[in-house]
Amino acid sequence: MRRALPVLLLVLCGAACSEAGAGAVAAPPAATPGAGIQAGNLAESLRVLASDEFEGRAPNTPGEEKAVRYIAERFAQAGLQPAGDDGGWFQRVELERSLISGPVWAEFATAAGTRALVQGEDLAVETLYPTDHVALEDVPLVFVGYGISAPELGWDDYAGVDVKDKIAVILVNDPDFESGQGDFGGKAMTYYGRWTYKYEEAARRGAAGALIVHETAPAAYPWATVRNGRNGPQYDIVRADADRYHLPMRGWIQREVAERLFRESGLDFEAEKARAQQRGFAGHPLQGASASMAFDVQRERITSRNVAGILPGANRPDETVILSGHWDSFGVIADADESGDDIVNGAVDNATSIASLIEIARVFAAGERPARSLLFLAVTAEESGLLGAKYYAAHPLRPLETTVADLNIEMWSPDGPTRDISSWGVGKVSLERDLAEVAQSEGRAYSQDANLEAGLFYRADHFAFAQAGVPAITIGPGTDQLDGGVEGGKAARAKYFANCYHQPCDEFDDSWDMRGPTEDTRTVWRLAERLANGSDWPSWDAGSEFRAEREKSAAARER
Repeated sequence: MRRALPVLLLVLCGAACSEAGAGAVAAPPAATPGAGIQAGNLAESLRVLASDEFEGRAPNTPGEEKAVRYIAERFAQAGLQPAGDDGGWFQRVELERSLISGPVWAEFATAAGTRALVQGEDLAVETLYPTDHVALEDVPLVFVGYGISAPELGWDDYAGVDVKDKIAVILVNDPDFESGQGDFGGKAMTYYGRWTYKYEEAARRGAAGALIVHETAPAAYPWATVRNGRNGPQYDIVRADADRYHLPMRGWIQREVAERLFRESGLDFEAEKARAQQRGFAGHPLQGASASMAFDVQRERITSRNVAGILPGANRPDETVILSGHWDSFGVIADADESGDDIVNGAVDNATSIASLIEIARVFAAGERPARSLLFLAVTAEESGLLGAKYYAAHPLRPLETTVADLNIEMWSPDGPTRDISSWGVGKVSLERDLAEVAQSEGRAYSQDANLEAGLFYRADHFAFAQAGVPAITIGPGTDQLDGGVEGGKAARAKYFANCYHQPCDEFDDSWDMRGPTEDTRTVWRLAERLANGSDWPSWDAGSEFRAEREKSAAARER
């Protein structure tokens, strides 16, 4: 049920946190130089940010207003200077907001007849297309396997099939997921396996829509996550080519729905999936199958905010180390859980990272000023497609060519301390080795992401920086628990993703074991200290898809 937690009403900071005047906050309280990361400070930030009073911190809601003002005040108290637009704490992020208004009417037609589909149960659709009404009538369905066109791998699921003005039916993840071997790196998801890529490729082909078949294991999250993520508004950065970049309709269907659709089209779903995993597969129409759907859309342009605070460097202030994390969650959702709770508080995902940013800022400001500048960046709209980070990368507050790295933080675990720390995916970047060395210096280990099939490298804010060439990683908790080992850590992670990820039960509780987040935050602080006081520039390894973009600005770093 909805719980009202005691909240430190620092959010009511008035003019002190205005867009341009937030820098007028009183000087931070005295702190002991070099003071360590404090578990109580982390817990206090979590208690506030994940409380019901913050209404799930959705962009463009009263919850955003409370969240960004709270973060700005805590940055000021920590000792940072405002680094946003016009000398304030906030970077304005212009977004397009789309929300389905009223019911969704949808049905499949096959040789066996017409079947009505229920939004949220059979399918979950949305749109970011610039329209006020989506109306698709008897649109042919085309199966395009995994929806991948990868010329460098000699792979094209669209070969010989025309999806223009049709609806593409697409499998989730990569062709290698089930076999663990093949052209796409085995179990480790590539960008081709991400739902964002699949929609973008279908749009490039002129499709009227795309429906991804949901299966929990290859998607790495249950149907509830899909449903809840589409119950509320959808966002994108403002695009001049939105009518070409976005599909008129995009969404997911349950596997059971797909099985029946294939069966009524004279096909076996499992057999077709097996064919799609083989080189040379080409898409084909689902004979006699079509879809119709209609829904209204409320569209508006909104302004959300990134929160930015800086600790200027003592010797090389023009060189910048970024520490980032997203402040947003899903807000108040339409479908309450069994207890009646309808707020996705986003405690683990991702109030934990914001609490760490605030505490790391405090410790740095209390000690000797590092050589390079440290930019603390709490970004918006990660849950809508990394949009706050994408906006920053397109409109940087500090030059990207002299940005040393982005250390992004995600989802510390409240399930006890671990012997290790991890980063998401395999980034082919020197920062991974730097993190391993720092962890070792603390008597800890660095563990490669144990869930490479989830494609987490492409699902966190650091990815927007990586695409711009900036060396970047997302740092997350390890799984080797002091009490429970790897088995216990993996079980705790699986339980969270199955039951609480993007759901109302992602709440802070005073019984949380804060030792894990405290140790992990300390490790990130040490890595940031190493980078901020160093003279080297982290780099992408040979073979990284981001290396060429970084090398374009090499001259700026040589100067």
